[in-house]
Amino acid sequence: MNKLCSGLIRAPPCCTIIGVPISDNNKSLPQTPAGGVGGKGGGGSGVPGSGMVNGAGADHQDIRDGAAINTEHALVYRDGNLVSGSLEALVQHMVPTEEYYPDRAYLFAFLLSARLFIKPHELLGEVCALCEHQQNLNGEGGKERLHRFVPRLVQLLAEWTETFPYDFRDERVMGHVRSITQKVAAVDAAARQEVSALLQNLLLRLTALERYEEGLARLATEAATEQLTQVDITELCPSATVLAQQLTHVELERLSYIGPEEFVQAFAKESPHLETSFKDMKKTRNLESYVQWFNRLSYFVATEVCKHAKKKQRVRVVEYWIETARECFNIGNFNSLMAIIAGLNMSPISRLKKTWSKVQSAKFSILEHQMDPSSNFSSYRSTLKAAMWRSAGATDERQRIVVPFFSLLVKDLYFLNEGCSNKLPNGHINFEKFWQLAKQVTEFIAWKQVACPFEKNPRVIAFLQASPVLTENALALASFECEPPDNNPEKERYKALKSEMNTQ
Repeated sequence: MNKLCSGLIRAPPCCTIIGVPISDNNKSLPQTPAGGVGGKGGGGSGVPGSGMVNGAGADHQDIRDGAAINTEHALVYRDGNLVSGSLEALVQHMVPTEEYYPDRAYLFAFLLSARLFIKPHELLGEVCALCEHQQNLNGEGGKERLHRFVPRLVQLLAEWTETFPYDFRDERVMGHVRSITQKVAAVDAAARQEVSALLQNLLLRLTALERYEEGLARLATEAATEQLTQVDITELCPSATVLAQQLTHVELERLSYIGPEEFVQAFAKESPHLETSFKDMKKTRNLESYVQWFNRLSYFVATEVCKHAKKKQRVRVVEYWIETARECFNIGNFNSLMAIIAGLNMSPISRLKKTWSKVQSAKFSILEHQMDPSSNFSSYRSTLKAAMWRSAGATDERQRIVVPFFSLLVKDLYFLNEGCSNKLPNGHINFEKFWQLAKQVTEFIAWKQVACPFEKNPRVIAFLQASPVLTENALALASFECEPPDNNPEKERYKALKSEMNTQ
């Protein structure tokens, strides 16, 4: 977690999110039924003699608080909600039959968190093996049974590729997909076309991801190699409203490429004791890149202020950024808003007393209050809820935008992960935790799918992402040159910085 949040505004550690009752927060997710005869909505048939459970044929145990859990291979329910099960039982529960198909909420929650215990290629291999076994696809009449079963299998593959496409960057996963494709192609022409279209869409998404990642690498290289320019953002984009819109373009594009599984992989990196390792998987680093974007924007704001020698120009730039932050707030772009506030609160900027004395800072104080970290960001959380409510009922794309303060979202998910055990004392996987994790990530998915409705200005966007920014020491030195040090600690710091610069 420290790697993810380096340089970010830190909120006081708080586990408020963990204290929210799971049953209340689960209401937005369709529940896996604890009973009922198989059908499209859930339930289903068990596997005779398999020792595993599935749908209505499962060895269910409904418990109340305080009741013992003693059925090793059961799926355990409380008040109709799936709360725990062995890994084998949970894997079996996602395997479709002719009569049974798992609900989407369960599939998403399990595919999201199962990677803490089993690698995606191993999970898909298990699913394929269970399908062959329980449908007896290799026995007499197997081809006919496969023909009836194929639509379910294709549906499962479609949902997996739709929600977790980055899993399919792994050649071992694709090996299983090719095996499925060959079997489907042999028995069902219509399904063959469906699988072909599915794989084509997957290829397009993975190709777009690769281009995006290559683009990020180019931007990083440009920012590191170019000289600091005297071009002012206020000259390039005189309107703070337009700049807020361009920042929203950057935010939504970067959000859109973060895979939901990246949150879980971030936890796994910090938990070497977990059953599975991600060292041999091709990673996506879009979550880390997005956090780095926040840090870059904060330093960019500070750089834009400090590169002006004249106080009047600094005042103008500070007020411009305050107005941009206000427009970000109005749009619902809370990540850029917080990055701007962080940039203006950096020590090299906040110490410029002569500059701030001329700034009309009332608007800035209001924005700081909205994003105040006290009480675990209670003001921001209330504002975010209002933005989510507005987004849910909006018909105008502009009203649908919600860009969360990302490091706080990561912190919430981190504390949810750390505050609840992955496994119960009896060895069962704690699925209550994974329902809650899935709920949080589902909200994130809704936010990242919104298309940015504003007109795009490629030149401004390129400047925001690729223009060089000053380092922490360079910012401090520039700040002292804007307004000389006025106390002994600052004088010592200035002297040390000049000495360091002279030796380079």
